[in-house]
Amino acid sequence: MCDRALPGERFIGRVTRKKGNYAEVTKVKTISPPRDIVDAPCEYASHCGGCKTQNLSYEAQLRSKEDQVHELVVHVGRFSNKELESEGVMKPIVPCDIQFHYRNKMEFSFGPYKWLPKESLHEREAGRDNYALGLHVPGFFDKIMNIDKCLLQSDPANKVLAAIQDCWRDPQLGFSPYDVHSHKGFLKHLMLRTGRDVVTGHPEVMVNFVTSSYKPELLKFVVDKVSAFPEVVSIMNNVNSSVGNTSVGEEEYTLFGKSFITETLRGLTFQISANSFFQTNTRQAEVLYELIEKYAGISGDGSEVVLDLFCGTGTIGLTLARSVKHVYGYEVVPQAIADARLNAEINGIHNATFVQGDLNKIDENFGKNFPKPDIIISDPNRPGMHMKLIKFLLKLRVPRIVYVSCNPATCARDLDYLCHGVAEQNIEGCYKLVSLQPVDMFPHTPHIECVCLLELC
Repeated sequence: MCDRALPGERFIGRVTRKKGNYAEVTKVKTISPPRDIVDAPCEYASHCGGCKTQNLSYEAQLRSKEDQVHELVVHVGRFSNKELESEGVMKPIVPCDIQFHYRNKMEFSFGPYKWLPKESLHEREAGRDNYALGLHVPGFFDKIMNIDKCLLQSDPANKVLAAIQDCWRDPQLGFSPYDVHSHKGFLKHLMLRTGRDVVTGHPEVMVNFVTSSYKPELLKFVVDKVSAFPEVVSIMNNVNSSVGNTSVGEEEYTLFGKSFITETLRGLTFQISANSFFQTNTRQAEVLYELIEKYAGISGDGSEVVLDLFCGTGTIGLTLARSVKHVYGYEVVPQAIADARLNAEINGIHNATFVQGDLNKIDENFGKNFPKPDIIISDPNRPGMHMKLIKFLLKLRVPRIVYVSCNPATCARDLDYLCHGVAEQNIEGCYKLVSLQPVDMFPHTPHIECVCLLELC
């Protein structure tokens, strides 16, 4: 694997890590660029870790992602080309209609130094002119690239970012960015979220300051300035006093407006709080959820029971609840379960039950608190499903599983287990992969979503 190497590019690289048949390479020099190279519209694209393929044409990005999924499903998932191609299992990737300004959430970090290309931390002196608010330099937890505008987030969010950049270094305000080495400083992160007003359809922006302590009087000037934007309906303060540099605080305060923004998805209304999980690309999530519903094959007579694994804030299960008998959702994050229950209440959905529990630690009692489902939706995070859950699914033998993945490598592994079994553990697979649909949720990034339909053999 070579970071920032593009498909079709010839280059000189240096191996920095090798393990078995896997190696990490740093690109030293490009010999010949790919034929699909384009000029990146963002000034930060060459160094920012967010848009690593912005200088590759979008059509070439799609081909590369589709090829990546195909390779992993063949080599890791042990599916033949005949199965994938002649039997029509592998579908063409679904493109994203909007390639910029599609993210509804961005998280920026404060730091005591601006990072500049080819400049080390020790070559600069600390000072307010060198304070940074932006994104982490890839591979470094302590280096921040100052960002004035991000082409992935909404225009209203960029206006807010510019306004904060314009004032926060003013010495009269007394701000100090958090230093991850000395563990001193006040401002840690700035999170910007964008939703849509349910009635008007106008954008709603939430501004969330993550700080090391609670000092509302210190934030007053910038809160007054930002709240003047009509799109800003919520300004929050998450207080994270630990040395850890996460954006989730132990305490949360509302500094202006309400404590949430709203968003609509497939006809439902969702309240999104500062720390809620919500699909980052709302428009493409509509496409993704439509595919999930199609693959679920719901009859429409209200007879099916759906088990929604890794349900998050319940968005998938709630969009299906209108057509089924009951949805049972499981998720490890307590706040996500609380949000799921609230979202069900807001939308008047009474046939959905959400339970907090760790699906990586299930035991023989799991499955006794709900009837045998007709359909399972599984949407795990990047590590995929634990072997305990794989064994549970193989034992349960429901007619249909819709597997949604954000990581094609672990997706291919889990499909292999479910379809072909695990020989070393004497576990037999019992599913057939009927359809595999890649979806591009995040243009200009290497991330790929896949929706897979498995049917009981």
